[in-house]
Amino acid sequence: MKLSELKPAVKKETRKRVGRGIGSGLGKTSGRGHKGQKARSGGGVRRGFEGGQTPLYRRLPKRGFTNIFANNYTEVTLTMLNKSKATEVTAETLLSEGIIGKVNDGIVILGTGNLDKKLSVKAVRFTASAKEKIEALGGKAEVIEVV
Repeated sequence: MKLSELKPAVKKETRKRVGRGIGSGLGKTSGRGHKGQKARSGGGVRRGFEGGQTPLYRRLPKRGFTNIFANNYTEVTLTMLNKSKATEVTAETLLSEGIIGKVNDGIVILGTGNLDKKLSVKAVRFTASAKEKIEALGGKAEVIEVV
């Protein structure tokens, strides 16, 4: 094997040679057509440009705002807690059991449904009814800090 015999593993695509005469198929206007903005060098329009018409992003009303500091909690109901096999329930145990898909900024326990067993639950927040139902069965509702 010689250095001159080496070939690339993947065949390289040949470059399109424009402006090389009429016989090449890409001569004269070099595939750009006749005149117009797109035919000029540096021509073309920016993203979202609608030919001078007021663009969509300016026509639509702007309302409200998004709080970038807001916490996004994962909501967990008491019915969902019934499915858990652990006696001490945390966000990590619910995630490992597949009861929730994502922890986000922590979990909030909602009082929807009924609880069947005594559980020790650790969460960022509890609704009043959820805390009441957990403690009625002799369980513990422990509030933890946001990580």
